[in-house]
Amino acid sequence: MGGQAKSKKGSKAKRKHRGTAHDLSGLSAEDRMKARMQNKAKKKTAGKYSVHQLLEKSEEYLDNFNYEMAQLFCQRALDIEPDNLEILDMMGNICMELGDADKAKQVFLRAVELSPDKGHAKYMCLGQIHCKEESLKYFQKGTDVMIHAFQNQSQALGAASWPEEMEVTTKDISAAFCSIAEIYLTDLCMEEGAGEKCIEAIEKALEYSPNSPEALQLKASYLFSMEQPQEGKEFLLKSLASWLPSMQKSESAVPEQEACQLEVSEVVFPPYESRVTTAKLLIEAEEFQLATEILEALLDEDDEVVQVWYLLGWVCYLQAKAPVEEEEAAALKDSARIHLRKAKKLYGKLRCDDAPLLEHAEQLLAELGGGEDAPEDSDAEEAPLENIDDDFVHSSDDDEAMES
Repeated sequence: MGGQAKSKKGSKAKRKHRGTAHDLSGLSAEDRMKARMQNKAKKKTAGKYSVHQLLEKSEEYLDNFNYEMAQLFCQRALDIEPDNLEILDMMGNICMELGDADKAKQVFLRAVELSPDKGHAKYMCLGQIHCKEESLKYFQKGTDVMIHAFQNQSQALGAASWPEEMEVTTKDISAAFCSIAEIYLTDLCMEEGAGEKCIEAIEKALEYSPNSPEALQLKASYLFSMEQPQEGKEFLLKSLASWLPSMQKSESAVPEQEACQLEVSEVVFPPYESRVTTAKLLIEAEEFQLATEILEALLDEDDEVVQVWYLLGWVCYLQAKAPVEEEEAAALKDSARIHLRKAKKLYGKLRCDDAPLLEHAEQLLAELGGGEDAPEDSDAEEAPLENIDDDFVHSSDDDEAMES
């Protein structure tokens, strides 16, 4: 939560300064250099590349996670062919990666206007951008388009078709129904009939993909919310069984030097936020060891997420309250203090706005004792944010290609 928001805010702040090509006042020397290089690139790309070449360059930068340069080349292609659906789709996704929701919304709505009944992805993205009823409307439309495409392709390709030949798979449709269920479980949970519509969407998701970790976890969340913890725990553990063994194997069984060579596609885990939710549900189900294992793995991926540190402190606190040896309880309380203090420190550093989380962390620290008087853990080993290498990469090869 905190770590991801931080990077998006940084990108958004930089983009504010790009509104005019010549007004560079107020920018740091580094950002002024970036702006000049991008303006120079804009002039050089004009008329030098075909649309196909521009898209190739954009994809090249996307592969290197350089979204700003990818946007530059994609925009040049869009200037040439403003109604090209492929370019609109690419531009919308780049804007989503940059956290520019307004621009992404504008691009995807243009794609909807040009092709309302084909291409489900734009509707799913619009559903992510919007909230409540608007979000639900786009998710439902995207799901309808997806099912229609699936039925048509199944008839055209026949029963012997391979999954990679299909534009839409049963997993895609299941994920779409999960998006609908989440809306009813969160933003629209107080609406009349929300519970019935939520479970209906979850059952549809499981119908299309019975072993979907996301759908199984959503059913667990629904059952916990309906005060059926034992039934919820069963679905939660079934969801975990589909991916946790792979995570454990990748962490322990694979030698470190070999792990670096594994293809990303070989082990697929649920998204980061989904695994945070898994940990919360495990804590609710009093599966403390499993929750701790998942939370520690999340820290290995990103150690600046406030909620993960808070949950680790919370689970240690709960374990210390359980019937354990006095020495073990003392160690668990020490761990709880360390994690909760780290959560508090990051909360201020990242300027989070989750007041209930902060209040509960402070309440736990006060109960644990020593929360205010004990020295804060030192972060001396952490590299300051100012020293993070610049993400902007400008290839001299591109300059040479543009000059030719």
